[in-house]
Amino acid sequence: MAIAQVAIVGRPNVGKSSILNWLAGRRLAIVDDMAGVTRDRMTHALEHEGRGFELVDTGGIGINDVDDLTWEIEQQIEYALATADLVMFVVDARTGLVPLDQEVAARLRSLKKPVLLVANKVDSEKLEPQADEFYRLGADEVLRVSTQQNRNRTALLDAIVERLPAASTGPEPEPVMKMAIVGRRNVGKSTFINTLVNRPRMIVSEVPGTTRDSVDVKFELDGKPFMAIDTPGVRKRKSIRRDIEYYGLHRAQRSIRRADVVLMFFDAQEKVSTVDRQLVHYIEENHKPCLFVVNKWDLLADKHATGEWAEYLDQTFPTMAYVPIAFITAQTGKNVKKLINHAQMLFKQSLARLSTGELNRLIKRALELHPPPMNRTWRPKVYYATQTAVQPPTIVLMCNDPKAFSASYRRYLLAALRDNVEFAEVPIRLFFDKRESEPRRAKRGE
Repeated sequence: MAIAQVAIVGRPNVGKSSILNWLAGRRLAIVDDMAGVTRDRMTHALEHEGRGFELVDTGGIGINDVDDLTWEIEQQIEYALATADLVMFVVDARTGLVPLDQEVAARLRSLKKPVLLVANKVDSEKLEPQADEFYRLGADEVLRVSTQQNRNRTALLDAIVERLPAASTGPEPEPVMKMAIVGRRNVGKSTFINTLVNRPRMIVSEVPGTTRDSVDVKFELDGKPFMAIDTPGVRKRKSIRRDIEYYGLHRAQRSIRRADVVLMFFDAQEKVSTVDRQLVHYIEENHKPCLFVVNKWDLLADKHATGEWAEYLDQTFPTMAYVPIAFITAQTGKNVKKLINHAQMLFKQSLARLSTGELNRLIKRALELHPPPMNRTWRPKVYYATQTAVQPPTIVLMCNDPKAFSASYRRYLLAALRDNVEFAEVPIRLFFDKRESEPRRAKRGE
């Protein structure tokens, strides 16, 4: 069952993104005084009075985009309106009725879909009469709200649910996994997502920084539902000068935390940058399964240089040597399905568990093959091992003295595990915990 869509539309700077954040109860869309911040459609699922629906934020109708993306933004608005079950038409009570509001209203009349007129920025009861002029747009009701003063939120949610079409039976399938698509500017992330969904879901442009919000995009592959999280292209921290860019970095990092698998994009024609290193470090810090994706492979002169690129990435990110590498051309779709299938494998690996018996046999074999170095006059001991968690797989070794195991020996044990487990391509967390030997514990109990 497709979830009902509520498209939020209106001229620029009437507070559409603020309404999305307000109803969602958290900051999702970037809010800024500069017109034209929202470009792609941003969606968020909500439930009210037992009815689920999806809010769809859109760019401002009538904006002249500074990066000459007006046509692309308009295409996104058009698609949101075409798929909407209800249109929330937002106007600004402070500014009052302007000609562009009338143009938007005329456009919505031709849709033959229910329209809910919402006057935003009615911050107090004294301002409510100012919204009466919006009845001239032909609405039966003008709902007065204020995101800043938290006025009439429940009334707005009630009005949305009342106007939605009757719900169909049957739940919508949950995504199999969530993939964050990250990378620096202009590496082809949005082109990749358009290829996945086989329609222009994201604006694709040569203008760096086109995607400003993280956007959830649902798609199906071989009958299974997935979610791709497109993120803004990230710049060097010292280059982040505007709030929009700051929030873009924040969104990319949050998307990494939300994801089951991260696709880290590189441009086949460009060297690894400082931004790339920062993103990979953040992925590693958060222990996320990751695929290094080298995009635009068709543009590389030497089509047989996969080995060189793989070696280059291994040398650049030595602590991420377990991460698989994919070579794709997002523009044509080459190797894209293989990439998604591999991402599924990583997701399954992150959920894998080893039996305690098998894990302890692996650790015992590694200890016998290469015992831990002596610590002065005695040798550190591992009593047993257990897996305590998944996503990522987490192994705890109970030992007599965690500090006695050097960093190099810990790396050896981790490598020994990777060579023998089915989750070798995902992060593995290895902890050492102190447990006293049985004789000492018995002696203390006497």
